[in-house]
Amino acid sequence: MNVINCRSCGKLFNVLGREKICPECRKALEDKFQQVKEYLSQNPNASVEQTATDNEVTVKQIKQWIREERLVLSNATESGIVCENCGKPICTGRFCDACRASMASELMGAIDRPKKKPASPDRGHERDRMRFLKN
Repeated sequence: MNVINCRSCGKLFNVLGREKICPECRKALEDKFQQVKEYLSQNPNASVEQTATDNEVTVKQIKQWIREERLVLSNATESGIVCENCGKPICTGRFCDACRASMASELMGAIDRPKKKPASPDRGHERDRMRFLKN
């Protein structure tokens, strides 16, 4: 049984997986997420900083939700979030569409696909022959 201190409130709690905050703080964080999500639906052009101050959430937390693809910004701006590969402004996730496509093609190219062996016509004929045992 693993027991650690919550990163948010400092209270001891039993760890079941890889979580770092206690169930009460996780619930409070999820409530804040729902509040921010509702705020963004009512104010679609709000900046990350404005959203953070109006909802009493850190900019870091909002950016984490965006990187996790739980939130989507209405427009990609430099003050929002940028692609980790090329630095282009994006609305959600970690990478822009172009970088995501290039990484996917590189990964697909790295996979060694088994090559089909051409069926030789002799193999079928050879299989049908009679065989003799040598003494």
